[in-house]
Amino acid sequence: MSAQVATEVASQAIVLTDLSTALVFGLWVLGPALAIGLIGFSALSAIGRNPSALNDIRSTMILAIAFAEALGIFAFVIAMMIKFV
Repeated sequence: MSAQVATEVASQAIVLTDLSTALVFGLWVLGPALAIGLIGFSALSAIGRNPSALNDIRSTMILAIAFAEALGIFAFVIAMMIKFV
């Protein structure tokens, strides 16, 4: 009886690990996706208002997108740690 209970508990732990991995990755990637969209929208609005500042705005936008994308990479690393550790 106790071996069967242990097997059921282990299978439930695996399911919960998979679920938590999916939630961490799915929800955490939502933030960088929204941030990149807002950064792009703001940069295009700024370029529309002041076209002569194109180079400054573009370089700042690319840097901000790189920082926002780093959060997505962190989400992937943490999700893999939850899955495999």
